[in-house]
Amino acid sequence: MIIGLDVGGTHTDVVLLGKEGLVRQIKVSTNPSDLFATVLNGLEKITEDVDPGRIQRAVLSTTLATNRIVQQRMPEVGMIISAGPGMDPELFRTGPHYHVVKGGIDHRGREIAAIDADEIHKVVDVLEKKGIRYVGVVSKFSVRNPAHELAIAEILGKRFEKVFLGHRISGALNFPRRIATTFLNASVYPIHKDFFEAVVKSLAQKGLKLPIRILKPDGGNMRFASSIDYPAQTVLSGPAASVMGSVAFAPQSDTCMVMDIGGTTTDMAMLVNGVPVLDPAGIKIGEHKTLIRSLDTISIGIGGDSVVRVVDGKIHIGPDRMGVAMAYGGPVPTPTDAIFILGIGEGGDLEKARAGMKALADELQVDVQTAAQQVFDQACQTILNEAGAMVERINAKPVYTVHELWEGSRLQPRHYMVLGGPAPWFAKGLARLGDCPVEVVPRWKVANAIGAGLARTTCEVTLFADTEQEIATAPEEGFNKTIPSSYSKADATTMALDLLRRKAIARGANPDYLELEVVDAMEFNMVRGFFTAGKNIRVMAQVKPGLIHGYDPIAEKIMDDHFV
Repeated sequence: MIIGLDVGGTHTDVVLLGKEGLVRQIKVSTNPSDLFATVLNGLEKITEDVDPGRIQRAVLSTTLATNRIVQQRMPEVGMIISAGPGMDPELFRTGPHYHVVKGGIDHRGREIAAIDADEIHKVVDVLEKKGIRYVGVVSKFSVRNPAHELAIAEILGKRFEKVFLGHRISGALNFPRRIATTFLNASVYPIHKDFFEAVVKSLAQKGLKLPIRILKPDGGNMRFASSIDYPAQTVLSGPAASVMGSVAFAPQSDTCMVMDIGGTTTDMAMLVNGVPVLDPAGIKIGEHKTLIRSLDTISIGIGGDSVVRVVDGKIHIGPDRMGVAMAYGGPVPTPTDAIFILGIGEGGDLEKARAGMKALADELQVDVQTAAQQVFDQACQTILNEAGAMVERINAKPVYTVHELWEGSRLQPRHYMVLGGPAPWFAKGLARLGDCPVEVVPRWKVANAIGAGLARTTCEVTLFADTEQEIATAPEEGFNKTIPSSYSKADATTMALDLLRRKAIARGANPDYLELEVVDAMEFNMVRGFFTAGKNIRVMAQVKPGLIHGYDPIAEKIMDDHFV
């Protein structure tokens, strides 16, 4: 059996999945100030009267790291940057405790300027006096040679609670993005560590020994224990859960738009032949462009509980939320209130919804029914407009899915898949105003949690080889090996896939059903004078994001129950 858990802004959804399909589903209120208590409450309820020995794993999707970054509620972090000649690293400053020091590595991994140990010691003293506890260390081209980062870390010793090294965070070549990614890992580490320790301790006290994993933004998962060294890998796991909850039910030969409509936001993504579109360069969160691989998603501030206002005679919806709809006792009118008045949805106090909408109707100088229709139509049209803008943005650049490059292809969704609490209600408006059929995802209220539970373990490896220096390295993995001068791209590919297999198994992947692929393989001749001196080779490989092996019977049973 598998547990899937998705933390939302209003509710946390938890499902228990088995061969018989969806065994149990529950919702618990989300406490934003105590998310780990929310998670534990959900796990306790979903496992009530269930033998923990029958549970193979639990996969969590959390907004904890994302919220801290977006709300800029992060601790002060020290950054030590060694750049060498070239672009001024001050252009990538992350905050007040940002120190650029001597030292340089070139693109082949050769030292061109040594670090100054005395300078590093002085920086360490300054950071300690400022009370800094978390530090990121990034050297340009450290993915080719991490010697400077390792030397700086040696000087830092145990004087800080946690030190993050850029070459361990990502093996991709992009100095500015590696700085930002290392900074974010150091920034969200303390809150993620507290969350991790609280969950593990509380589960142990209750005798629940569950293998726990956490969802990543690329739609895969990793062992909860592994996430402590890569806490920024948990950002945007909520939208990823939305996508994976749709993949199980998506057509395998079509293009569709996934819309997860919640209380506060609507998250959107594209599927091509049942496969999510990927942002290969790395996500941007807040002001930070990172090297964190992610599904290509957007989030807009419109949901069922968004505040509806009249400003200068026009309706404005969101992006803020001040609680539940007035029909449920909330303080302000929302699209959900409009839905109840129109008779599209069921539940709630209709008179309270009318009272809230009456104030808006008076400002618009229309009757309550007309005001409700205008609010609902505008909410649906805004979602459709943003979906169209996303399609145009995706088509303006090369389109990558998690499996392949769709070069020269122009994507256009042929239908929409909607999920989330108010999905069936919004589906009616989207179908009427849009130009595509609209399908409600089975078990739409908990589809995110289903997606989290069924997600596959994923990871990546980047291998570099220099045949002149006769060395192959994967600094992110702490790997280096002497190679012969005859070493080829094919040899590098074999080595990279072997490293990837071992890494994936260590992170919890099923060794019998690993889908590995090479996403990039390049080879350059290095020339001295008029002669080739050797080859520079780079191979990037990944475990394909997707759903676990054997999920089909579970999905089919959920689908059957949906149409009963």
